Amino acid sequence: MAVSSEKSKNEREIRALIENWAEAVRAKDLDRILASHSPDILMFDVPPPLQSKGIEAYKKTWDLFFSWAKDLGVFDVVELDITAGDDVAFAAALMRGAGTEANGDKTELDFRLTVGLRKSGGRWIVTHEHHSLPAS
Repeated sequence: MAVSSEKSKNEREIRALIENWAEAVRAKDLDRILASHSPDILMFDVPPPLQSKGIEAYKKTWDLFFSWAKDLGVFDVVELDITAGDDVAFAAALMRGAGTEANGDKTELDFRLTVGLRKSGGRWIVTHEHHSLPAS
């Protein structure tokens, strides 16, 4: 019973971390976006650069994103599946974004998010983040 309870606790903590990250993106709060990411984060993204290594490179991708996105009315987790062990976990999500680009165009985007995490000092940290779009 304790194993199941710990697993549920880990899944709740990870769900809260991802929901908080999405809320931080909507608020354009870079400190909160970065707060649960490892200094050596590895991210694969849709727009270049396709790969970002380290927290400073990851941070620059958000600077680029926010210069493109004038208003983010929607940046939501639509569906989230989490697999968590005691100290390693991954989460796969379907995400929805919508808002106004810097040029005034309205945009909507459905994308996939995969996150790898490790538990360090009793806290979940994102070590890998992957955004992708379905091929057309």
